[in-house]
Amino acid sequence: MEATGLSRLRSPLGQILDVRENPSLVMPPKPADRAAEWYNIDFSLQNQLRLAGASPATVAAAAAAAGSGPKDPLARKMRLRRRKDSAQDDQAKQVLKGMSDVAQEKNRKQEENVDARAPGGKVRRWDQGLEKPRLDYSEFFTEDVGQLPGLTIWQIENFLPVLVEEALHGKFYEADCYIVLKTFLDESGSLSWEIYYWIGGEATLDKKACSAIHAVNLRNYLGAECRTVREEMGDESEEFLQVFDNDISYIEGGTASGFYTVEDTHYVTRMYRVYGKKNIKLEPVPLKGASLDPRFVFLLDRGLDISVWRGAQATLSSTTKARLFAEKINKNERKGKAEIALLAQGQEPPEFWEALGGEPSEIKRHVPDDFWPPQPKLYKVGLGLGYLELPQINYKLSVEHKKRPKVELMPRMRLLQSLLDTRCVYILDCWSDVFIWLGRKSPRLVRAAALKLGQELCRMLHRPRHAAVSRSLEGTEAQVFKAKFKNWDDVLSVDYTRNAEAVLQGPGLAGKVKRDAEKKEQLKADLTALFLPRQPPMAPAEAEQLMEEWNEDLDGMEGFVLEGKKFARLPEEEFGHFHTRDCYVFLCRYWVPVEDEEEEKEEDEEGEKAAAEQRPPEEDFQCIVYFWQGREASHMGWLTFTFSLQKKFESLFPGKLEVVRMTQQQENPKFLSHFKRKFLIHRGKRKAAQSAQQPSLYQIRTNGSALCTRCIQINTDSSLLNSEFCFILKVPFESEDNQGIVYAWVGRASDPDEAKLAEDILNTMFDASYSKQVINEGEEPENFFWVGIGAQKPYDEDAEYMQHARLFRCSNEKGYFAVTEKCSDFCQDDLADDDIMLLDNGQEVYMWVGTQTSQVEIKLSLKACQVYIQHLRSKEHEPPRRLRLVRKGNEQHTFTRCFHAWSTFRQAPA
Repeated sequence: MEATGLSRLRSPLGQILDVRENPSLVMPPKPADRAAEWYNIDFSLQNQLRLAGASPATVAAAAAAAGSGPKDPLARKMRLRRRKDSAQDDQAKQVLKGMSDVAQEKNRKQEENVDARAPGGKVRRWDQGLEKPRLDYSEFFTEDVGQLPGLTIWQIENFLPVLVEEALHGKFYEADCYIVLKTFLDESGSLSWEIYYWIGGEATLDKKACSAIHAVNLRNYLGAECRTVREEMGDESEEFLQVFDNDISYIEGGTASGFYTVEDTHYVTRMYRVYGKKNIKLEPVPLKGASLDPRFVFLLDRGLDISVWRGAQATLSSTTKARLFAEKINKNERKGKAEIALLAQGQEPPEFWEALGGEPSEIKRHVPDDFWPPQPKLYKVGLGLGYLELPQINYKLSVEHKKRPKVELMPRMRLLQSLLDTRCVYILDCWSDVFIWLGRKSPRLVRAAALKLGQELCRMLHRPRHAAVSRSLEGTEAQVFKAKFKNWDDVLSVDYTRNAEAVLQGPGLAGKVKRDAEKKEQLKADLTALFLPRQPPMAPAEAEQLMEEWNEDLDGMEGFVLEGKKFARLPEEEFGHFHTRDCYVFLCRYWVPVEDEEEEKEEDEEGEKAAAEQRPPEEDFQCIVYFWQGREASHMGWLTFTFSLQKKFESLFPGKLEVVRMTQQQENPKFLSHFKRKFLIHRGKRKAAQSAQQPSLYQIRTNGSALCTRCIQINTDSSLLNSEFCFILKVPFESEDNQGIVYAWVGRASDPDEAKLAEDILNTMFDASYSKQVINEGEEPENFFWVGIGAQKPYDEDAEYMQHARLFRCSNEKGYFAVTEKCSDFCQDDLADDDIMLLDNGQEVYMWVGTQTSQVEIKLSLKACQVYIQHLRSKEHEPPRRLRLVRKGNEQHTFTRCFHAWSTFRQAPA
């Protein structure tokens, strides 16, 4: 049994030992090598036999058999070496075998699974096989982000990204962080993205972290494979600068963050006189009304309120350039938060005169014709051996000229931006303004010395009282400072008063102006209003509800009319009667309910006794003063009101008074609701109309809403009748007792509600001495009606244009060409003389051209008309339109009938 057991162990043990010595061995060993095989059995075999449960005799026999052969010293050494690490080899073989099995199983699965490979036979990246959790990024980004080629920028505010307007692209605040997304189409036509996050030099830690986090969130939201690139202020990469065409600028300051707040900026009120022809210049003037001159344009800067005042004799070009200059101040320095107001001489609000210390008795011409400000002096601040150096730079010889200019041309040469070195500090002395320019790489010691020196320099020489010292860091210069230099961000870059050909032909263009001229095809134009649907009319029930709510809140109304130089009380029977040459004032008192929830809680806590002692809460009130001015009235009525009635009302109702100024046919809907659609506008003055002996014709018309219903006197001409409207004809008799007859003419296709309204107006708002009669179309009496109206003439039998009438305004007031739509309640005075107006009446599109429009505006407006007509053709339910050109003063009947009570154009009132 023992010999048999030994024979069973020999063969497998021998195979194991042979494989360990030579793993590549496949064939069995030769007989000559049998002796060596048994020599390889060491004492570990005896241990294995004992563990296997063999008897001592078997172990001894195995040992004797192992040693029965001839002894070999080399085999003995090998036995001793294997005895040491035999246990470690067994464990290593098990690990290697396990790893080999895992690798073979993985290869087998990859061969079987075809889907595990990406298109093209390439194995997917390791991160592509990860299952990413679904996160909701709608709180940070909208659905259309990155779906159209272009540039999108976010600014970090209070831990979240806030979208930045397109006008502010390329303008970075030093204390803010931004995320920049560039979307483009690659060679295959699919969307690709580049994501940058820009870190300002003064940004806080929370903004830096949020910009990096949300940049990664944006990449995950888009599913982009690009990396997010960090850009630091002053060290931007070339790829990042190319996104903005190498035109980026820094603005001092920033917005509040989640951990830090920003104090409101304090602005100093200043006023400038605008002069110059080709490039405008600004000269500071004292802040008083006597500084105004009717030949110039003045710019009043009050921080978030900028007023452009145009003198009566100032040119339109100067006004346009001053407005564009104000737009640049708002865009680059006020972050688009400032309100810009255009004021004409004689139309100034009270706030304007308050800023100037009061209105002068007369605005006189006082600026000399040969006025020219002192030539600016540029100084460079430097540190010498223990003292300050302040050499003056002779920039007259530093300008870019091929030949040295003549001496008489040199005094009026302008500064160049290239004179300013980023490693230095400069002082620009303009007599009434002292600017300290700090280069970004300038030493701090020089900066401090320059700031101190600027104050001393202003005190050393005689300066006007309105002189000021201001500091400008490189990249954050104010527009007034840039205007002192030649072609530094000139206003011509957004000035549409010159066409692109004229700009390209102009000599000496450089810098940003030249780049803007080369990009004339990329000028911004906003035509969104042309693609929006027409505003639907307000439902009668909704208008009736609004009218009831506003009249329920009305507690009382008092009326006043201007008679001579003072306001007299208007009798209540004349409420609703207005005259085109008069001014009216209505004081309306409204109840405002007080929320008393807190008082009720206190009463519950204090008990019934305390509740009985407390007085019930009284209702609060608010007063609104409506000032109404006829289209032929003088502006003196408004000035008289501001210095008389308004002062009295403010003393009677301190803190509860609101003033609303209105002009004829541009009334406030809440004001119109108080007359319950009985709103009559007569021609002439109130006193003269009472003794008038001529027939008068009135048209009742509703523009888009029952709230906007007016009965306005028109020319007494039967050709103005229309079968879809109601008219009132007043025919006085030639008698001393002031008698006559009044007709309410009802068109056959008119609205029944308007017919009832016409009868109501006829019975309640005309003299009782007149006889009244309601007649339908076709039942007119010959003796008084047709004789009173003049003669029977053909007139329109439909008003289909009321269902399609739309009025658009084309203007470059914002610094770029934009089209906006007027509301459905438009009137003749909405036709601005310095703009282009588009009128659609359902059959034609009229392009109305004012007398003060530029050629560039006309060309762009013509293109807008073509775009609008092409858009309407794409809609099957819209009839095709024809384009017609109309100039001011030559309007045809199909154009004028779209306006209620068309008359002569309003002249500039005295």
